[in-house]
Amino acid sequence: MLKQRVWAALVLMLAFLAALFFLPPAAWAILMGAIALGAAWEWARLCGLSGLYRALYPLLMGGVLAAFYAVSGGFMMQGLWLAALLFWLILAPIWLIRHWTIRHRGFLLVIGLIVLLPTWFALVLLRDLDAWLLLFLMGLVWVADSAAYFSGRQWGKHKLAPRISPGKTWEGVAGALVVAIIYVGLWQFFAPETLARFSAVSWWGQSLAAMLLVAISITGDLFESHLKRVAGVKDSGSLIPGHGGILDRIDSQTSVLPMAMALIHFAGLGT
Repeated sequence: MLKQRVWAALVLMLAFLAALFFLPPAAWAILMGAIALGAAWEWARLCGLSGLYRALYPLLMGGVLAAFYAVSGGFMMQGLWLAALLFWLILAPIWLIRHWTIRHRGFLLVIGLIVLLPTWFALVLLRDLDAWLLLFLMGLVWVADSAAYFSGRQWGKHKLAPRISPGKTWEGVAGALVVAIIYVGLWQFFAPETLARFSAVSWWGQSLAAMLLVAISITGDLFESHLKRVAGVKDSGSLIPGHGGILDRIDSQTSVLPMAMALIHFAGLGT
């Protein structure tokens, strides 16, 4: 099982890097759109939909995505990033702290739009801005997640959210934050021009922004774990051998990438 997971992860990584650096912009947007629609299909399952109703939700997502893309002016994009900002900084943390077990399908379907639409736009716009910048942001999530896992296993004693994800610890969070600082330092040394696109401030400012994104990535991970527990499922899907579904692989990215775009858009970190 472990060997299967490792091979699947390697194949996915190579395919992602090839698409990131070699696909033309339109093909990249279509590919990311297909992933977003696949995630919408899984989200509908977590909301308790089945049959025709479940199939309709990705179609709704695609229609809303196309409408936003067609009229993606300043006001529309500001609203999109503001919705992502408010959700991940305020609503999602409160949701997790209070352990809300919301099962109202209409409400959850709207939340799915708030989660997945900004993710697709962030994947497209960040890649247009700088493919290396998108790799930096997604890599931040990957290395932080790995650091949290290994430091949690080595030193973890204090549970972070035992009712949601018993394996996560505060020691794991500390390890993720430390590695995030090192990760930013390496990028600052080897590719300062790419990092400057995310934030033109000092290394400490970039490190603080990265630590904020790591904290947001943990929120995204916990949020999907909570939805799965409420829905009574172990994985969001079974598309990827040994890794579950699309949402299981991008849960942290759905919070980090829109948040990074919101920081660039509202705080001017990318200027």
